[in-house]
Amino acid sequence: MRSLRVLFSIVLMFCLGAGLLSAQKKKKKKKAEEEITQTLELPKDPPGAITADPRHLVFLTAPMSSKGLLSQQVRDGLKAMRGMAHGAHIVKVRAFVAGTGDLRRVAAIVSDVYTDAHQPIPAVAAIQVGALPQEGAQVWLEGIGVDKKAVNPHGVAFLSGQAVTSKEPMEKVAPLLKQSLDKLRLSLDAINVPASDMLRVTCFGSALGDAAENRTQIATGFPKAAVTVVQLLRGLSTGLVECEGVARLASDPPKPLTMVNPPGIPASANYSQVALVNSPKVIITGTQMGFNNREEDIRLAFDRLSKTVEASGGSLKNTAITNFYPLAQSTMDKIRAVRFSFLNKAQPPASTMVLFEGLPSHDASFAAEVVVVP
Repeated sequence: MRSLRVLFSIVLMFCLGAGLLSAQKKKKKKKAEEEITQTLELPKDPPGAITADPRHLVFLTAPMSSKGLLSQQVRDGLKAMRGMAHGAHIVKVRAFVAGTGDLRRVAAIVSDVYTDAHQPIPAVAAIQVGALPQEGAQVWLEGIGVDKKAVNPHGVAFLSGQAVTSKEPMEKVAPLLKQSLDKLRLSLDAINVPASDMLRVTCFGSALGDAAENRTQIATGFPKAAVTVVQLLRGLSTGLVECEGVARLASDPPKPLTMVNPPGIPASANYSQVALVNSPKVIITGTQMGFNNREEDIRLAFDRLSKTVEASGGSLKNTAITNFYPLAQSTMDKIRAVRFSFLNKAQPPASTMVLFEGLPSHDASFAAEVVVVP
């Protein structure tokens, strides 16, 4: 009898153990199935626009790198730029991409990096160019940050791109670069701003020529400016350099948004040479792409850009500067025909518009970004 009780206890323990083991296996299997069916959260899109105090804006250019492919170079550039910002939060990233890298990855990487850092995602512009002045480099990043201090107590000036052309293609564009930079100096002189208060200079050229000579020329003229120099297209039949700038104002302008056309630079009815901005807030957009090349397509892109600005409390009628990135001359002509249906013809903004190599969508015909005073 005792032997039967022992045998029964052994069988009971075996059954309980088997049942427990089976339950654990089912639990693990269920957990594994749940993990397998989990979907990764898609990265958030960068905002269409951000608002910032222009008196707190800083302008940065990250060092280029030839290490790795586009994704790594974007991440490295963002890391370097955040270090250069010394605590200022980056609110806008403009990426000039050369080579065959996927431009769509730029916005996704920016989103990933700032989401992982638990920081607000900056607005983004990604534009494909013909070449960068460093072998192996696939991207060059510019950034706008917001400092805790009022580093521009009187506001900032946005200087239109100053185009200088030649009928012949030029392997070395230094002579054209000099003329474009001289025009920027005339603009600064007209608003009584010293060259040392130029914050950023971005130059677009038909060729790169001697990159070191170009950078030296810019650094000599504007010693404290962040500098970017890119080749617009892989091949142009004419010579071109167009440099734009941002400067720190030395005194308060008469209004929150004031347009200036300096003597010595031909005035245009279609854009102002300099926009002086001293307001508590500006709206800085990312790029709004337009698709196809009909006039109604151009209008649709402007309408979407207008809605983005209005959602942030502004109007395109108070635009300080426009940057257009068309991919064809015919698109450029249509932009010129359409823009004053949305912008202020009586007070045209500063502007830069030159042809570029590409945009994040293969169907895009152009992109536009603006800075608006609400």
